[in-house]
Formats: sequence, C-alpha cells, structure tokens
Amino acid sequence: MALRIVASRPDPAILTLPWSTPLEEWTDEYVVPLPRGLSRHVVRIIRLGTHTYAVKETNEPIAFREYTTLRDMQRLGLPAVVPHGVVAGRVDADGEELPAALITHHLQFSLPYRSLFSHGLTGENLPSLVDAIVVLLVRLHLAGFYWGDVSLSNVLFRRNAGEFAAYLVDAETGELRDEVSPRMREYDVTVGCENVFAELLDLQASGAVDTETPGHKIIDYLRERYELLWTELTSEEEFSAQDLWRIEQRVERLNDLGFDVEEIDIVTDFDGDSVRIQPKVVELGHHCRELQALTGMNVEDNQARRLLNDLASFTAHFDLGREDRHLVASRWMTQIYEPIMAMIPPDARGKLEPAEIYHEILVHRWYLSERAGHEVGIFETAQDYIDNELKKRPDEVIATDEE
Repeated sequence: MALRIVASRPDPAILTLPWSTPLEEWTDEYVVPLPRGLSRHVVRIIRLGTHTYAVKETNEPIAFREYTTLRDMQRLGLPAVVPHGVVAGRVDADGEELPAALITHHLQFSLPYRSLFSHGLTGENLPSLVDAIVVLLVRLHLAGFYWGDVSLSNVLFRRNAGEFAAYLVDAETGELRDEVSPRMREYDVTVGCENVFAELLDLQASGAVDTETPGHKIIDYLRERYELLWTELTSEEEFSAQDLWRIEQRVERLNDLGFDVEEIDIVTDFDGDSVRIQPKVVELGHHCRELQALTGMNVEDNQARRLLNDLASFTAHFDLGREDRHLVASRWMTQIYEPIMAMIPPDARGKLEPAEIYHEILVHRWYLSERAGHEVGIFETAQDYIDNELKKRPDEVIATDEE
C-alpha cells in the first residue's frame, strides 16, 4: 500500500517521520515534551525544524473528515487548531495496516486544563475556564458549528489578561451546518455540563482541585453563563421610536463583551411608533481588531482591551488627545511597550506571551504603587516583575509532558 499525504501546505520534513512505526512507539528523536490533554486516541507532539505539530492516530475516514472540518473552521476564522494534513496508507514492517494520522499545528503558549492546574490554578479559577468554554461554544453555535462533545479535554487554553481564551482541539464529532437548532444547542450544553462535572471529579480525585469545590455550582454556572451570553448576542429587543438611543446602547454592550456587530435587523411598525431590533452578524474580537489596526499586534481580546486602556492612559498623560491615534500608538509602542519587552531576558521569553507579560506588569504596578503609597514607574515595575515574578514561572511554551 502506498503512503498517501494530503496537506494544505506540505512540509517536506513530514516525509522523514517513521510512519511505518506505531505512534505510541515514536522516540524522543521526534517527540518533544509539550503538554498533551487526555484523548481517546494516541497523540504525540513533534517538532520538525521551526515547526511544531500534533499528530493523532485515528480511522482514515474520520481523519479526512476532521481535516476538512478544521479547514472550514479556519476559513471562517473560528477558534480551533489549524490543520496541516492527513497521512494515510501506513503499514508497519510486517505489512500490517496502521491507523491514519491527522496532523495539526501546535498552538503556541496553549495548555490543556490539567497542565494549567499543575501550573498553579485552583478551584477558584474554574469559573474562568468555564467562561472561556462558554464563549467558545457560543461563537461556534453562532457560526453554525455543532460540537457534539463539549469538554475541557477537547479544548486548549491560552492566557488572556488574567482570564483564558479557549480553542477547539478535537473536531471529530463536530459538524458545520447552516444553523444550529435550539435542540442541538441544548444538547451541546447538556453534554458540556456532564463532561465538565466528570472532569472536575477527576481533578478532585487526583488532588489538583480541593474536594470542597462545588461541582454542581460549576455546571449550573456553565449553563447560566451560556444562556446569558446567547441571549445578549441574539435576542430581539422592542422599544418605542422615542428610544432609538437603545440601538447604540445595545451595540456598546456587545462591544464591551468583546463582540463586533456587523449587521442589525431593524423593523418598525406601520406608524413608526415602535422599533424591534435583533443583532444578525456578531463576531468576537472587537478589541483585538482595534489594537491590530493601531499597532499591528495580534493578541487575545482581553489582552487587547488591557493594552488599549494603557494606550489611553499614555495619551491622557502626555495630553495627546488631539494627535492622530495611529501616531500616538506608534509612540507608545516605541517608548513604552517595545523597550519593556526588550528588558525580558532570552531565557524568560518562553514563560508567557508578550501581551500577557505586559498585562501582568500592569497588575504588578498596581500592587507596588499601593505598597509604596505613590505611583511606581512602569520601567521600575517591569524590572521588579521580571526579577521577582516572571523568572519563577514555568516555561509554558516548552513545558514538560506530565501525562
């Protein structure tokens, strides 16, 4: 049987991998010690030159289906791992067939939930993870993606200015449709509640989370947060024609949540006395798109919000409100952000993403200023944070595999 490789942008080095060997027998020559989540399949993280990939063994039709689904999700800009290709037609040295392999790009600075808890998270942080999964699930449903297997295990988390952003890592049961029906949305939420509850029990059994962490409250929180966010993003709102300001207020509320509204359906009655509005096209990333337009940086949305707030403070401090905003942003980058990033020693740059480091420096500045009784300078704060906080943290970009 001939080896068959289907890839969007083929990496020639893929051909050098030992495809005639079962994935679980691959050695450290190919496998790198990055954290992996739990999976029903054999999964390995490999590095080829400057690229890092996740390889998963699975049934050939399933591998091609998941590859196609992930490519469709990538085209839609949905938060999921990026597919690289599928390797099929594998046989071992004795000519016996081996499972096909799905290859995806490793998501830098991401961690499975178990590794997050081994890096210092406690039961108090569970609502933040649930919030991230809820935002992910709502975004997927808005785009017409039915998940079918919502769980912490099927997600990778990236830090997001003290919170988390979730990315789908397993689309095996997923399906893109024209629309996700209310019944299918309810099923996804129910499955998510069941899986998260079971995963919490597992964390408690392993000692990673305190046994007193209330599992039922966590899943009630998941369902409640989903319903609140879905309602805010999609519900119809009716008011009198005298209250047209409520259209702008609705858009501002959605912007505060990090969502952009590209289209609103507005309906009036025959007399024009009442107005009914409903958001039609809603997309997460309001703050990160604004920051990217000003600075070129591509970060998570909460991180972007934090950086934009610091840019606003910089603008006010130097009385630059009348200047072109892009010029002010360039000045902030060259005078504040980039010099601070240059202060980070090379051996500490794998600990957190630059935007997350800057967020933590801003938090650290608040604590130092409160303790000192006056505002501490940003560069003094950065040096203190690097020396006393950052260097103690584990390297999340090259963390060891604890599974």
